[in-house]
Amino acid sequence: MKPAYDVVIVGGAVIGSAVAYFLKANPDFTGSVLVVERDPTYRFASTSLSSSSIRVQFSNPINVKISQFGSAFIKDFARTMQVAGETPPDLNFHQGGYLFLAGTDAEEQTLRENHAVQRACGADVVLWGQEDLARAFPHLNVDDIRLASYGRSGEGWFSNTGLMNGFKAKARELGADYVTDEVVAIAREGARVTSVTLKSGAVIAAGTVVNASGPRAGLTARMAGLDVPVEPRKRTLFVFDCAATPEGSAAVNQGRLPLMIDPTGVFCRPEGRFFLSGAAPEDDPAVDFDDFEPRWEEFETQVWPALALRSPAFEAIKVVNQWAGHYDFNAFDHNLIVGRHPEVQNFVYANGFSGHGLQQGPAAGRGVAELIIYGGYRTLDLSEVGYERVIAGRPFLEKAVI
Repeated sequence: MKPAYDVVIVGGAVIGSAVAYFLKANPDFTGSVLVVERDPTYRFASTSLSSSSIRVQFSNPINVKISQFGSAFIKDFARTMQVAGETPPDLNFHQGGYLFLAGTDAEEQTLRENHAVQRACGADVVLWGQEDLARAFPHLNVDDIRLASYGRSGEGWFSNTGLMNGFKAKARELGADYVTDEVVAIAREGARVTSVTLKSGAVIAAGTVVNASGPRAGLTARMAGLDVPVEPRKRTLFVFDCAATPEGSAAVNQGRLPLMIDPTGVFCRPEGRFFLSGAAPEDDPAVDFDDFEPRWEEFETQVWPALALRSPAFEAIKVVNQWAGHYDFNAFDHNLIVGRHPEVQNFVYANGFSGHGLQQGPAAGRGVAELIIYGGYRTLDLSEVGYERVIAGRPFLEKAVI
């Protein structure tokens, strides 16, 4: 570790490591990069505890395009992230698709409006009525469903730690430094941050500081006298076994079932021979940074009742594992905040992904790197999700939040 770096990144999980990779992989960047990570095991990182899925079925074109880039990047990950002398990283990308179900007039209208946006962006998404839905997935009860939206390609699930470790390994090969430590202070002189102080006592001069500290983003911003409306929100995931599994019964995608989002908000997808499921809790307060106790009752009160009504196959199921992770939840509008602080230009946000960090990590990392290298976006313009909207009280609207 050197006494000064051109870029210091606070947080070394998928977002921080994506930024580090895209900086060091760009031939126009010749600077130095330090990534500070407080827990190199990533045991409680949002990345490690995520359900690690990707979808293009959003309502805002920016989010659709972010995921389209992410999907293409994940497909080509093994080649792009190849490190000399090591086995190419395999993310085991299962393109099972997403299936959104609408049970009311308002939900149907939302799916139709979203579909128009998605198709305009070139997404491979189709709308189905009851008959087509029942034919594709015969295990489902569809009597109450008015419309379904199904992603035929570019959507699915993959290895969360594989994505993070792949970015990290390649960034290090390209010259990024990683240190196990914790940023405890950020010095600022007027409109610029100048250095970070680590828990070990080291003071590192910084040309730019990138806030990639997940649910702790608010703490990091306040060290620089700034703010960001991000807080930890708990999400409990359940893995269950099914007495009569419907996997393999689909009439599409070689029998594979998609990640289904029920009108109740409960989601479910295959996970090997089991299924993974969860839902946003009915009561969803901010939680302590160290609170990872699963909300056991959610399975009995929310998840199982919805699934049992949706499919006879899910009437007899048994939980075999569960865990809780944290969303880096953007309490302002539930969407990513990426970009420079308008008054402190060398403090860059990469925060508030609200459960979408893995799928949005590649595009966010590329965008932050472009801001640092060129002073503006060169590929996908992410200005709409910058911090300026928070100051202006202008929410970035996204209807397809789950």
